[in-house]
Amino acid sequence: MFRGVYEHQIDAKGRTSFPAKLREVLVGQYDERLIVTTSLDACLHCYPVKEWEQLETALARRNPMEPGVKSLLRLYVAPAQEVAVDKLGRVLLPPSLRGHAHLEKDVIWAGMVKVIELWSKTGWDAAQAEARTAADSADVMRVLTELRQG
Repeated sequence: MFRGVYEHQIDAKGRTSFPAKLREVLVGQYDERLIVTTSLDACLHCYPVKEWEQLETALARRNPMEPGVKSLLRLYVAPAQEVAVDKLGRVLLPPSLRGHAHLEKDVIWAGMVKVIELWSKTGWDAAQAEARTAADSADVMRVLTELRQG
């Protein structure tokens, strides 16, 4: 499982270090490739290839003309690109993906169980503030209750 929050920087060419702890999980359970795509939030989602293929298989079973499926294919699947973690532990992110998440200098990698989010530092700070505001919402409390019971 991917967990933890790691702060790194991205260079002008779009290279950023992939956190060592996340790399241990990636290489130990999968391989050194990630599928990176635009999130519905202003961040990127990074999946191990195996996890991404499971998502694609599930989507392929759905009617591609169904409005929600069509939107998901256009917004999430179409922009997806495979990137490799190089020998120095870096990933090169394409400009179109960097633009979606406003990645310019300081970036945050956040382990989210089976997916990793990649945020700009300012985007992450705003998302954290929003999440903390909603932390006592009925939805969060319902999920916590279900997890404790399950």
